[in-house]
Parts: sequence; C-alpha cells; structure tokens
Amino acid sequence: AQEWALVFIVYTVFCKTFFKGSDATVGDIFIMIAMQLVCLTTVMATAWTALRILFRDEPKLQAMGLFGCTHKTVAMGVPLINAIYEENPMVGLYTLPLL
Repeated sequence: AQEWALVFIVYTVFCKTFFKGSDATVGDIFIMIAMQLVCLTTVMATAWTALRILFRDEPKLQAMGLFGCTHKTVAMGVPLINAIYEENPMVGLYTLPLL
C-alpha cells in the first residue's frame, strides 16, 4: 500500500507540473541529469574510499554504508519539495533528482 501511495504522490506532482506548464527545456533536463550523475558518482567514490579505510575487514558494513550514504528518500523528499515550492510551476523538475 505504501508503494502505491508514493506512486500517487509522484504522479500528482508531475501532473501539476505539466498542467501548469514549465519553462524548462529538454536541454535543462539533460543538464540536470548529467549533474546528478557527476554528483552521485563523486559521493559514491568518496563514500567507498572512506568506508574501505574505516571498515577494512567488514565488507558487509562497507556495502551497507555505501547504500546509506547515497540513498535518497523519496517518501520524505517529494512531499517536502511539493510543500516548499507549492506554487512554482517547475516543482516536477525539482523532484526529478530524487527519482
């Protein structure tokens, strides 16, 4: 049931964005995707290096730490962004990095 509620929340945010329109171009979306990829890769490399140093003989903790360092919470982030940027027509673009 929680998964469907989350799908509904994301769906309504994107419906609101496309209903009101957005000034974002396709180029803006691809730039944002590229920046997210660079940021995520940097954070994952830094986390992996730090975890390898801190937990030398514990590969399970390294894997869990890597997941925990880079995991984004959609369940909290989407409603929060929607509340903060309620009247902004680009709210769907702001939620895209969480997905």
